[in-house]
This record gives sequence, C-alpha cells and structure tokens, in this order.
Amino acid sequence: MVMVLAENMGIWDKLMYYLEFPFVRYALIVGCLVALCSSLLGVTLVLKRYSFIGDGLSHVAFGVMAVAAVLRLTNEMILVMPLTILAAILLLQTGEKARVKGDAAIAMVSVSALAIGYMVMNLFPANSSNISGDVCTTLFGSTSILTLTTTEVTISVVLSAVVIALYVYLYNRIFAVTFDENFVRATGMPARRYNLIIAVIIAVIIVLGMNLVGSLLISALVIFPALSAMRVMHTFRGVVILSACISLFAALTGMLISILSSTPVGATIVSVDLVVYGIFLLLGRILRR
Repeated sequence: MVMVLAENMGIWDKLMYYLEFPFVRYALIVGCLVALCSSLLGVTLVLKRYSFIGDGLSHVAFGVMAVAAVLRLTNEMILVMPLTILAAILLLQTGEKARVKGDAAIAMVSVSALAIGYMVMNLFPANSSNISGDVCTTLFGSTSILTLTTTEVTISVVLSAVVIALYVYLYNRIFAVTFDENFVRATGMPARRYNLIIAVIIAVIIVLGMNLVGSLLISALVIFPALSAMRVMHTFRGVVILSACISLFAALTGMLISILSSTPVGATIVSVDLVVYGIFLLLGRILRR
C-alpha cells in the first residue's frame, strides 16, 4: 500500500512522504555519521598503506556475526565489537613486524572468516529461515540500515560521537604518526599506542558501517572519499576536510536515491562514490594542466 501510494507522487513529494517515517530518518542520521567517521580515518589508512585492514576486519565481523546469530544473541555488538577490535590490533601488529607479508595475512584472515561465517550459517539453518537473504544483507548491506531499532541508533550515535571526539583530540598525533612514525618514536612519543588507538577506531567504524553498506563494500566507504580528495588537495587538513564532505555527500545522495528508486543501499552509495571519484580525477588533471 505504501509503495503504491508513493509511486503516484512526484520525486519531491515522495521524498517528503518517506521522511515522515522514523526508520528513514534514523537511517539517514546513522548513515551520515558512519560516512563521516569512515572518511576521517580513511585518509590515514591510505597514506600509511593500511587500507587492506578495513577489508579484512569487515570479513572478520561477518564471521563473528554468523556465530552471534547461532548463539541467538539479542545484541550482536556484544560479541562482534570486541572480537573485531582484537583482530584489528593483531593485523596491525602483523603489518608492523612484516609489512611484506601483510597482504598474505589479510587474505588468509578474510577468506577464513568468510568461509567460517557461511559454514556456520549453513550448519545451523534452524536459526535463520532465509540463509541466502541473511548472507546478502550482511555482505552487501541490502535494506538493514532501514530496520534499525532505537537502541541501535543510540549506540551508533554515541560510538560515532566518541570516534569523532577522539580523532579531533588526537589530530596532531595522528598527523605525526601518519607521515613520519620514526620521528615520532625518536621524540619519545608512544607511536605504538597511537597505532593501536587507530586500529580500535577503525574496528568500531567497520562494525558500524556494516549496517550501511555491508562487509564487502565497507572498504569503499573508507577509501574512495580520501582518494577523491587527494586528486585536488595537497595538504593533510585539506584532504581530511574535503574527504569528509565528499563522504557525507555520497552517503546522503546514495541513501536518498536508494529510498526513492528501491535500489540496494550499500551498492548505491558505493556507485555514487565511484562517480565522484571519476569527477575529481578529471578535475585534478585539469588543475594540474
């Protein structure tokens, strides 16, 4: 009935109609906050060549979510969040000790987590009436962002606020660690501690972002805005600010397009990010000429 009524409206009237529903407003708020948090750390990940961590952590989170579903936990974050944070710390330590082997380590973790998660969901089908649907939702986001409860929205808002506050407070230290970690160690600053804080923040962002774009697409949400901003900006602060703006625009535009045209939320947001990257790539070439 809702869809039939909406189809007979214009685009603006349809948008206003959908915004009357609380779950749509919740989705827009959480989506924009997750996009903002993702863009802040994305710049550091790209510059430090740690972007592979996001992909691995998202797959770890998928595996843990499958186990949480089997255990019938009412709140999956109780299990997903700490284990994803632990995986982030372990992956970062592997990257520090043997960066050449980092790609192999992340590939092993990613494939193993995906396989274990899918196997668990198939071995215990009684806990899920639609395995293929659950897998699709977890991997690609689907419409899970539109089914958030008030508690999940509150948790997402609080965690996003904590991430943004930590980033602002540690901005100078993150800047130093990003560009010259050896100098930071030479001055006596605990570079290792700051790297661990970055790993924890990344894990939190990954878990929050899975409801928005799914575990397979979360890396795009982290990386694309930073790469787009780097095409035209040449200072760290400039890249961070522009990356945040691009991420917010892509997330909001993608969610609105998804709501109006009934396309998958995660795939739509990533598609917008891809288009924006292409535009900034051309703009960067024009400016260099």
